[in-house]
Amino acid sequence: MGSELTPVISREAIAARVEELGATISREYQGRRLLVVGVLKGAFMFLADLVRHLTIPACVDFVRLASYGANDYPGELSFLQDLESPCTDKHILVVEDIVDTGRSMAKLIKVLNSRGAASVKLCALIDKGERRQTQVTVDFPGFTLAKGFLVGYGLDFAEDYRCLPGVYELSQPKGS
Repeated sequence: MGSELTPVISREAIAARVEELGATISREYQGRRLLVVGVLKGAFMFLADLVRHLTIPACVDFVRLASYGANDYPGELSFLQDLESPCTDKHILVVEDIVDTGRSMAKLIKVLNSRGAASVKLCALIDKGERRQTQVTVDFPGFTLAKGFLVGYGLDFAEDYRCLPGVYELSQPKGS
């Protein structure tokens, strides 16, 4: 039996919310230089759409993280790709696809603050509290959802489904 996709957030709803977030973030950072940090791979679509709606100067950089230790149990955060831009005295906006357990984002924010950032805030397409293990504030949430195995608009399952234009709940993921 194959996997089934149930629409959760439409392409149109995402576009409208991303435009709103761009306006809100632009107001929040008016008069300050912003470093937008995208978390690869999942946030690439969201980040690309979001920065096109910013009306303030912003630089863009990326990180790619791994947070699993032995036997796929959460371990220390490691950078598969680190920032090229220095953090010192910069206002940093981390852009993530989904905040689920909160562990990776809490650790990333701590690392960026330790590097001398003037401020670090978090923007996530989806703030999902179902499996939250660590307190982390999503300063600019796109959508707040209680639960679901979500794919599309950058979110994947085994590298599939990223290119879907909306967000869908995936039931019976293949290989499960």
